[in-house]
Amino acid sequence: MMLRLWSSGALAAASTARRRPLVAMAAAVQRRASATHAARESGLVAGRRGGQGAWRIQSAATARELPKVYGDLAKDKLTAFVVLTAMAGYAVAPGAAQVGALLWTAAGTALCSASANSLNQWIEAPYDAQMSRTRNRPLARHAVSPVHALAFAVGTGAAGTAALAACVNPLAAGLGLANIALYAGAYTASKRLWIGNTWLGAVVGAIPPLLGWAAAAGSLGPGACVLAGILFAWQFPHFNSLSYTLRADYSKAGYRMMSVTHPRLNARVSLRYAALMFPLCALLPAIGITDVWFLADSACVNAYMAYCAYAFWRHPDPKRSRRLFFSSIVHLPLLLILLMAHKLLHERRCRQAAPAAPATAR
Repeated sequence: MMLRLWSSGALAAASTARRRPLVAMAAAVQRRASATHAARESGLVAGRRGGQGAWRIQSAATARELPKVYGDLAKDKLTAFVVLTAMAGYAVAPGAAQVGALLWTAAGTALCSASANSLNQWIEAPYDAQMSRTRNRPLARHAVSPVHALAFAVGTGAAGTAALAACVNPLAAGLGLANIALYAGAYTASKRLWIGNTWLGAVVGAIPPLLGWAAAAGSLGPGACVLAGILFAWQFPHFNSLSYTLRADYSKAGYRMMSVTHPRLNARVSLRYAALMFPLCALLPAIGITDVWFLADSACVNAYMAYCAYAFWRHPDPKRSRRLFFSSIVHLPLLLILLMAHKLLHERRCRQAAPAAPATAR
Protein backbone atom coordinates (compact mmCIF):
# COMPACT_ATOMS: atom_id res chain seq x y z
CA MET A 1 0.00 0.00 0.00
CA MET A 2 2.78 2.38 0.96
CA LEU A 3 4.67 1.45 -2.17
CA ARG A 4 1.61 2.20 -4.30
CA LEU A 5 1.15 5.61 -2.68
CA TRP A 6 4.81 6.40 -3.11
CA SER A 7 4.78 5.41 -6.77
CA SER A 8 1.62 7.50 -7.38
CA GLY A 9 3.23 10.53 -5.77
CA ALA A 10 6.40 10.03 -7.79
CA LEU A 11 4.42 9.84 -11.01
CA ALA A 12 2.50 13.00 -10.11
CA ALA A 13 5.73 14.84 -9.26
CA ALA A 14 7.30 13.73 -12.51
CA SER A 15 4.26 14.82 -14.44
CA THR A 16 4.35 18.23 -12.72
CA ALA A 17 8.07 18.57 -13.46
CA ARG A 18 7.43 17.77 -17.13
CA ARG A 19 4.65 20.36 -17.29
CA ARG A 20 6.68 23.18 -15.73
CA PRO A 21 8.84 23.89 -18.82
CA LEU A 22 5.73 23.82 -20.97
CA VAL A 23 3.92 26.25 -18.66
CA ALA A 24 6.94 28.53 -18.56
CA MET A 25 7.25 28.39 -22.33
CA ALA A 26 3.56 29.18 -22.77
CA ALA A 27 3.85 32.11 -20.40
CA ALA A 28 6.87 33.42 -22.30
CA VAL A 29 5.04 33.13 -25.60
CA GLN A 30 2.04 34.92 -24.15
CA ARG A 31 4.20 37.73 -22.78
CA ARG A 32 5.94 38.07 -26.14
CA ALA A 33 2.62 38.16 -27.96
CA SER A 34 1.31 40.79 -25.56
CA ALA A 35 4.43 42.90 -26.03
CA THR A 36 4.17 42.63 -29.82
CA HIS A 37 0.50 43.55 -29.67
CA ALA A 38 1.26 46.57 -27.49
CA ALA A 39 4.00 47.67 -29.85
CA ARG A 40 1.69 47.40 -32.82
CA GLU A 41 -1.01 49.30 -31.00
CA SER A 42 1.42 52.12 -30.23
CA GLY A 43 2.48 52.28 -33.86
CA LEU A 44 6.10 51.37 -33.19
CA VAL A 45 6.59 48.02 -34.90
CA ALA A 46 10.10 46.74 -35.44
CA GLY A 47 10.99 46.69 -39.09
CA ARG A 48 12.60 43.65 -40.67
CA ARG A 49 15.37 45.65 -42.25
CA GLY A 50 18.00 46.68 -39.73
CA GLY A 51 15.60 46.34 -36.81
CA GLN A 52 14.46 49.95 -37.18
CA GLY A 53 11.16 51.07 -35.64
CA ALA A 54 8.57 52.17 -38.19
CA TRP A 55 6.51 55.15 -37.05
CA ARG A 56 2.93 54.77 -38.22
CA ILE A 57 0.49 57.65 -37.99
CA GLN A 58 -2.56 56.12 -36.31
CA SER A 59 -4.87 59.16 -36.52
CA ALA A 60 -3.45 61.66 -39.01
CA ALA A 61 -4.64 65.23 -38.46
CA THR A 62 -6.73 66.82 -41.18
CA ALA A 63 -6.10 70.33 -42.47
CA ARG A 64 -8.87 71.62 -40.22
CA GLU A 65 -7.28 69.94 -37.19
CA LEU A 66 -3.73 71.18 -37.85
CA PRO A 67 -4.09 74.51 -35.98
CA LYS A 68 -5.16 72.59 -32.87
CA VAL A 69 -2.26 70.17 -33.33
CA TYR A 70 0.20 73.06 -33.69
CA GLY A 71 -1.25 74.62 -30.56
CA ASP A 72 -0.68 71.37 -28.69
CA LEU A 73 2.88 71.12 -29.99
CA ALA A 74 3.53 74.68 -28.86
CA LYS A 75 1.81 74.02 -25.49
CA ASP A 76 -0.30 77.10 -26.12
CA LYS A 77 -1.28 77.70 -22.48
CA LEU A 78 2.32 77.52 -21.32
CA THR A 79 3.38 79.75 -24.21
CA ALA A 80 0.74 82.33 -23.26
CA PHE A 81 2.12 82.29 -19.72
CA VAL A 82 5.67 82.79 -21.02
CA VAL A 83 4.52 85.77 -23.11
CA LEU A 84 2.79 87.22 -20.03
CA THR A 85 6.01 87.14 -18.01
CA ALA A 86 7.96 88.68 -20.91
CA MET A 87 5.38 91.48 -21.17
CA ALA A 88 5.72 92.09 -17.43
CA GLY A 89 9.45 92.58 -17.93
CA TYR A 90 8.75 94.98 -20.79
CA ALA A 91 6.25 96.97 -18.70
CA VAL A 92 8.50 97.26 -15.65
CA ALA A 93 11.65 98.24 -17.55
CA PRO A 94 12.55 101.94 -17.73
CA GLY A 95 11.86 103.81 -20.91
CA ALA A 96 8.84 104.72 -23.00
CA ALA A 97 6.88 101.76 -24.36
CA GLN A 98 6.55 101.50 -28.13
CA VAL A 99 3.58 99.59 -29.48
CA GLY A 100 5.49 98.15 -32.44
CA ALA A 101 8.36 96.85 -30.32
CA LEU A 102 5.87 95.47 -27.77
CA LEU A 103 3.99 93.50 -30.41
CA TRP A 104 7.15 92.15 -32.04
CA THR A 105 8.46 91.13 -28.61
CA ALA A 106 5.25 89.25 -27.87
CA ALA A 107 5.28 87.53 -31.27
CA GLY A 108 8.96 86.62 -31.12
CA THR A 109 8.66 85.30 -27.56
CA ALA A 110 5.63 83.19 -28.51
CA LEU A 111 7.43 81.68 -31.51
CA CYS A 112 10.57 80.89 -29.49
CA SER A 113 8.46 79.28 -26.75
CA ALA A 114 6.54 77.25 -29.34
CA SER A 115 9.83 76.02 -30.80
CA ALA A 116 11.24 74.99 -27.42
CA ASN A 117 8.05 73.14 -26.45
CA SER A 118 7.83 71.36 -29.82
CA LEU A 119 11.46 70.22 -29.64
CA ASN A 120 10.83 68.97 -26.12
CA GLN A 121 7.91 66.83 -27.33
CA TRP A 122 9.88 65.62 -30.35
CA ILE A 123 12.61 64.33 -28.05
CA GLU A 124 10.31 62.91 -25.37
CA ALA A 125 7.59 61.33 -27.55
CA PRO A 126 8.32 57.70 -26.45
CA TYR A 127 8.14 58.73 -22.80
CA ASP A 128 5.09 60.94 -23.24
CA ALA A 129 3.23 57.88 -24.53
CA GLN A 130 3.82 56.16 -21.16
CA MET A 131 2.31 58.93 -19.01
CA SER A 132 -1.41 59.47 -18.63
CA ARG A 133 -0.85 63.25 -18.44
CA THR A 134 0.98 63.45 -21.78
CA ARG A 135 -0.15 60.45 -23.82
CA ASN A 136 -2.62 62.58 -25.81
CA ARG A 137 0.05 64.94 -27.11
CA PRO A 138 0.29 65.02 -30.93
CA LEU A 139 3.43 62.90 -31.28
CA ALA A 140 2.41 60.45 -28.57
CA ARG A 141 -0.92 59.78 -30.29
CA HIS A 142 0.72 59.95 -33.76
CA ALA A 143 -1.38 62.84 -35.06
CA VAL A 144 1.69 64.08 -36.97
CA SER A 145 4.98 62.50 -37.95
CA PRO A 146 8.24 63.35 -36.14
CA VAL A 147 9.56 65.06 -39.31
CA HIS A 148 6.47 67.29 -39.42
CA ALA A 149 6.86 68.21 -35.74
CA LEU A 150 10.58 68.89 -36.16
CA ALA A 151 9.94 71.14 -39.15
CA PHE A 152 7.39 73.10 -37.11
CA ALA A 153 9.86 73.45 -34.22
CA VAL A 154 12.74 74.62 -36.42
CA GLY A 155 10.50 76.99 -38.39
CA THR A 156 9.02 78.68 -35.33
CA GLY A 157 12.43 78.93 -33.67
CA ALA A 158 14.04 80.51 -36.72
CA ALA A 159 11.11 82.91 -37.23
CA GLY A 160 11.00 83.95 -33.57
CA THR A 161 14.74 84.58 -33.32
CA ALA A 162 14.79 86.46 -36.63
CA ALA A 163 11.81 88.62 -35.61
CA LEU A 164 13.47 89.58 -32.32
CA ALA A 165 16.80 90.30 -34.01
CA ALA A 166 15.36 92.37 -36.87
CA CYS A 167 12.49 94.19 -35.14
CA VAL A 168 13.58 94.42 -31.48
CA ASN A 169 17.31 94.09 -30.70
CA PRO A 170 20.10 91.47 -30.76
CA LEU A 171 20.07 91.03 -26.97
CA ALA A 172 16.41 90.02 -26.99
CA ALA A 173 17.10 87.63 -29.89
CA GLY A 174 20.00 86.05 -28.00
CA LEU A 175 17.82 85.50 -24.94
CA GLY A 176 15.10 83.92 -27.11
CA LEU A 177 17.62 81.56 -28.66
CA ALA A 178 19.08 80.74 -25.21
CA ASN A 179 15.59 79.88 -24.00
CA ILE A 180 15.18 77.33 -26.81
CA ALA A 181 18.62 75.79 -26.27
CA LEU A 182 18.30 75.51 -22.49
CA TYR A 183 14.76 74.08 -22.49
CA ALA A 184 15.03 71.70 -25.43
CA GLY A 185 18.66 70.83 -24.75
CA ALA A 186 19.98 70.99 -21.21
CA TYR A 187 16.68 70.72 -19.33
CA THR A 188 15.11 67.98 -21.45
CA ALA A 189 18.28 65.86 -21.44
CA SER A 190 18.76 66.17 -17.67
CA LYS A 191 15.25 65.06 -16.71
CA ARG A 192 16.26 61.40 -16.95
CA LEU A 193 19.69 61.88 -15.34
CA TRP A 194 19.52 63.89 -12.10
CA ILE A 195 17.21 65.93 -9.89
CA GLY A 196 19.07 69.13 -10.75
CA ASN A 197 16.84 69.36 -13.82
CA THR A 198 14.39 71.39 -11.71
CA TRP A 199 16.98 74.14 -11.23
CA LEU A 200 17.74 74.16 -14.96
CA GLY A 201 14.03 74.46 -15.67
CA ALA A 202 13.81 77.38 -13.23
CA VAL A 203 16.58 79.17 -15.15
CA VAL A 204 14.54 78.71 -18.33
CA GLY A 205 11.51 80.22 -16.59
CA ALA A 206 13.55 83.24 -15.50
CA ILE A 207 14.60 84.18 -19.05
CA PRO A 208 11.30 85.63 -20.45
CA PRO A 209 11.20 88.66 -18.09
CA LEU A 210 14.83 89.32 -18.98
CA LEU A 211 13.85 89.18 -22.66
CA GLY A 212 11.01 91.66 -22.11
CA TRP A 213 13.26 94.02 -20.15
CA ALA A 214 15.96 93.83 -22.83
CA ALA A 215 13.38 94.56 -25.54
CA ALA A 216 12.29 97.75 -23.76
CA ALA A 217 15.59 99.06 -22.40
CA GLY A 218 18.16 97.54 -24.77
CA SER A 219 20.19 96.30 -21.79
CA LEU A 220 19.80 94.48 -18.48
CA GLY A 221 19.91 96.24 -15.11
CA PRO A 222 19.45 95.39 -11.42
CA GLY A 223 15.66 95.48 -11.78
CA ALA A 224 15.79 92.86 -14.54
CA CYS A 225 17.90 90.59 -12.33
CA VAL A 226 15.48 90.91 -9.39
CA LEU A 227 12.49 90.21 -11.61
CA ALA A 228 14.25 87.14 -13.06
CA GLY A 229 15.04 86.04 -9.49
CA ILE A 230 11.36 86.23 -8.58
CA LEU A 231 10.44 84.04 -11.57
CA PHE A 232 13.27 81.65 -10.71
CA ALA A 233 12.13 81.23 -7.09
CA TRP A 234 8.46 80.92 -8.04
CA GLN A 235 9.17 77.87 -10.23
CA PHE A 236 9.90 75.64 -7.22
CA PRO A 237 6.64 75.79 -5.25
CA HIS A 238 4.80 75.72 -8.59
CA PHE A 239 6.55 72.79 -10.25
CA ASN A 240 7.45 70.76 -7.15
CA SER A 241 3.82 70.65 -6.06
CA LEU A 242 2.73 69.60 -9.57
CA SER A 243 5.41 66.93 -9.86
CA TYR A 244 4.47 65.50 -6.46
CA THR A 245 0.92 64.92 -7.69
CA LEU A 246 2.29 63.30 -10.88
CA ARG A 247 5.18 61.39 -9.30
CA ALA A 248 3.78 57.98 -10.25
CA ASP A 249 3.64 59.03 -13.91
CA TYR A 250 7.16 60.47 -13.81
CA SER A 251 8.47 57.30 -12.18
CA LYS A 252 6.80 55.11 -14.81
CA ALA A 253 8.46 57.09 -17.61
CA GLY A 254 11.87 56.95 -15.93
CA TYR A 255 12.23 60.65 -15.07
CA ARG A 256 14.50 61.46 -12.12
CA MET A 257 12.35 64.11 -10.54
CA MET A 258 12.92 65.37 -7.02
CA SER A 259 9.38 64.32 -6.08
CA VAL A 260 10.17 60.73 -7.13
CA THR A 261 13.64 60.18 -5.69
CA HIS A 262 13.69 62.72 -2.81
CA PRO A 263 10.09 63.55 -1.81
CA ARG A 264 11.05 65.21 1.50
CA LEU A 265 13.63 67.38 -0.25
CA ASN A 266 10.99 68.24 -2.84
CA ALA A 267 8.70 69.68 -0.16
CA ARG A 268 11.57 71.41 1.66
CA VAL A 269 12.79 73.14 -1.50
CA SER A 270 9.23 74.34 -2.20
CA LEU A 271 9.08 76.01 1.22
CA ARG A 272 12.59 77.43 0.92
CA TYR A 273 11.92 79.25 -2.34
CA ALA A 274 8.42 80.33 -1.30
CA ALA A 275 10.09 82.08 1.67
CA LEU A 276 12.69 83.62 -0.66
CA MET A 277 9.92 85.57 -2.41
CA PHE A 278 9.74 88.00 0.56
CA PRO A 279 13.30 89.42 0.35
CA LEU A 280 13.24 89.37 -3.45
CA CYS A 281 10.10 91.52 -3.53
CA ALA A 282 11.62 93.80 -0.88
CA LEU A 283 14.49 94.57 -3.26
CA LEU A 284 12.20 96.23 -5.82
CA PRO A 285 11.37 99.31 -3.67
CA ALA A 286 14.98 99.40 -2.50
CA ILE A 287 16.30 99.88 -6.04
CA GLY A 288 13.57 102.34 -7.01
CA ILE A 289 11.38 100.16 -9.22
CA THR A 290 8.20 100.48 -7.08
CA ASP A 291 6.99 102.51 -4.11
CA VAL A 292 7.42 101.25 -0.57
CA TRP A 293 3.78 100.14 -0.31
CA PHE A 294 4.58 97.28 -2.65
CA LEU A 295 6.20 95.63 0.38
CA ALA A 296 2.87 95.30 2.16
CA ASP A 297 0.84 94.18 -0.85
CA SER A 298 3.42 91.65 -2.05
CA ALA A 299 3.82 90.30 1.50
CA CYS A 300 0.11 89.44 1.62
CA VAL A 301 0.30 87.57 -1.70
CA ASN A 302 3.56 85.81 -0.76
CA ALA A 303 2.26 84.88 2.68
CA TYR A 304 -0.56 82.71 1.37
CA MET A 305 1.71 80.76 -0.99
CA ALA A 306 4.28 80.40 1.81
CA TYR A 307 1.54 79.08 4.11
CA CYS A 308 0.53 76.48 1.51
CA ALA A 309 4.20 75.52 1.06
CA TYR A 310 4.61 75.16 4.84
CA ALA A 311 1.55 72.89 5.04
CA PHE A 312 2.93 70.82 2.15
CA TRP A 313 6.31 70.56 3.91
CA ARG A 314 4.78 69.47 7.21
CA HIS A 315 2.51 66.82 5.68
CA PRO A 316 3.27 66.06 2.00
CA ASP A 317 0.17 64.58 0.40
CA PRO A 318 -1.77 65.06 -2.86
CA LYS A 319 -4.35 67.37 -1.25
CA ARG A 320 -1.74 69.83 0.05
CA SER A 321 0.33 69.62 -3.12
CA ARG A 322 -2.70 70.55 -5.22
CA ARG A 323 -3.47 73.46 -2.89
CA LEU A 324 0.09 74.75 -3.26
CA PHE A 325 -0.04 74.31 -7.04
CA PHE A 326 -3.27 76.29 -7.45
CA SER A 327 -2.07 78.98 -5.04
CA SER A 328 1.05 79.41 -7.22
CA ILE A 329 -1.10 79.79 -10.35
CA VAL A 330 -3.02 82.66 -8.73
CA HIS A 331 0.06 84.07 -7.01
CA LEU A 332 2.25 85.04 -9.95
CA PRO A 333 -0.26 86.96 -12.13
CA LEU A 334 -1.50 88.81 -9.04
CA LEU A 335 2.05 89.66 -7.98
CA LEU A 336 2.93 90.94 -11.46
CA ILE A 337 -0.22 93.10 -11.57
CA LEU A 338 0.68 94.59 -8.18
CA LEU A 339 4.24 95.17 -9.37
CA MET A 340 3.14 97.10 -12.46
CA ALA A 341 0.54 99.09 -10.48
CA HIS A 342 3.03 100.15 -7.82
CA LYS A 343 5.58 101.04 -10.50
CA LEU A 344 3.06 103.41 -12.11
CA LEU A 345 2.19 104.93 -8.73
CA HIS A 346 5.87 105.38 -7.92
CA GLU A 347 6.58 107.11 -11.24
CA ARG A 348 3.56 109.40 -10.78
CA ARG A 349 4.71 110.45 -7.31
CA CYS A 350 8.23 111.06 -8.61
CA ARG A 351 6.88 113.34 -11.37
CA GLN A 352 4.73 115.25 -8.90
CA ALA A 353 7.63 115.68 -6.49
CA ALA A 354 10.04 116.87 -9.18
CA PRO A 355 10.50 120.67 -9.25
CA ALA A 356 8.97 122.39 -12.24
CA ALA A 357 11.40 123.57 -14.88
CA PRO A 358 11.93 127.37 -14.70
CA ALA A 359 10.29 129.35 -17.46
CA THR A 360 12.74 130.81 -19.94
CA ALA A 361 12.79 134.59 -20.23
CA ARG A 362 11.61 136.01 -23.50
